[in-house]
Amino acid sequence: MTDTDPRELESIAVDLAREAGALARQRRSEGVSIAATKSALADIVTEADREVETLIRSRLREIRPADGFLGEESDADPGTSGITWVVDPIDGTVNYAYGIPFYAVSIAAVHGGADPETWTALAAAVYVPSLDEMFHAARGAGAWLDARPLHVEADASAAGALLATGFGYDPATHAGDLGRVSRVMPIARDIRRMGAASIDLCSVAAGRVDGYFERGLKPWDHAAAGLIVTEAGGRFELFAADETGRVLVVAAIPGVFDRLATLAQP
Repeated sequence: MTDTDPRELESIAVDLAREAGALARQRRSEGVSIAATKSALADIVTEADREVETLIRSRLREIRPADGFLGEESDADPGTSGITWVVDPIDGTVNYAYGIPFYAVSIAAVHGGADPETWTALAAAVYVPSLDEMFHAARGAGAWLDARPLHVEADASAAGALLATGFGYDPATHAGDLGRVSRVMPIARDIRRMGAASIDLCSVAAGRVDGYFERGLKPWDHAAAGLIVTEAGGRFELFAADETGRVLVVAAIPGVFDRLATLAQP
């Protein structure tokens, strides 16, 4: 194996996600302390978010000191190796704060810098501590849920596509988000709103939903799970930003993707 072998990077991501998830679960059991708000009053960060990201970053510094780092809660570091670790320490922080068990640790290794349009995802791990589920993938080597290989279906059933989505925290964007839901409903069996983008995306890979769409995700929200979707045979794509600067993310099984992407765009 080389320094950029996706399978080796995947192994590191899995180990780190499991350790970080255990810390997040422990802190949740002890009680959550809100540290700050971010883009909007409803968009919070907990002390655990920061502690978990610090843990991941320190471990990576020990294991791969030349690599870059892009995390939600700390300053970016470009590194010198060409590999960047893209980390969301607790995806679904509001769920986490409220005691809703749908939150995840998301870790990806990409070749390139901080721009998803130009990087190549090499390895990924998304760990859901409350369910003890580890989604993981290495480029060219498939996607897995724990030890089970993941393969998406070709198309949705005749009843329509079961879809997932999310809404931004800025009230000014809610009308657009609701309009997007209205536009996709003709192809939908129903809509799910789980509150953690990485879990929504991994749900596409695992066959739990047929598609997912949302505007406004950050790179760390989709870096790991996007690779898991494509390695499971699904399609994942970023579409142009709207007037507020929010990029549209669409992921789906092959038979649903084009219809969903068309309807989800303005």
